[in-house]
Amino acid sequence: MSESAKVYNINENSAISDPGPLGLAAFALTTFCLSVVNTGLVPGKVEGMIIAPALVYGGAVQILAGLWEFKKNNVFGCTAFSSFGAFWISFALYLLFAEWGFIEASSFATGLFLISWTIFTAYMWIGSFALNNALVAVFTLLLLTFILLDIGTMNVSFAHTCGGYAGIATALAAWYASAAGILNSVYKKTVLPIGQKHK
Repeated sequence: MSESAKVYNINENSAISDPGPLGLAAFALTTFCLSVVNTGLVPGKVEGMIIAPALVYGGAVQILAGLWEFKKNNVFGCTAFSSFGAFWISFALYLLFAEWGFIEASSFATGLFLISWTIFTAYMWIGSFALNNALVAVFTLLLLTFILLDIGTMNVSFAHTCGGYAGIATALAAWYASAAGILNSVYKKTVLPIGQKHK
């Protein structure tokens, strides 16, 4: 089995290509865009820009990657990509509904939303231990990001800012794992190492 296939625990003889790099890239780009806003490096009004990629790339495309992972019998990949695709669509709709006045966006509501996803991320993080170092890094940083953003909803602005920087690190780790899946596959050798499977 190639290094690329080891990233996602897939069967190389499958009739469809590996959706892992696509799902990771979609997750990384959307996470990066929102996290830059959360750091305060750009004006908060730029947050509205996240709606389009959250609906299309981070949302719909990532859900498609998750459905392809179902085809490959990869329970971790299908659960992760489908769920985080739904996360981004839900987040985009939350922003839109608040802007349109359908709901009231509050720290409590945002906190409840984030804490729910923190719980999910926590056990996915544990699951990543059985895969490889690249995914462990992604989920470790993602869990840290969620925890910091959870604290940030309690009017702790420093935690919110730190959560933004942790989110940027998460995005970079996910982009690395995506790049490894692509480059290791097309060059038929290890260009970017992802670490051995954990036993």
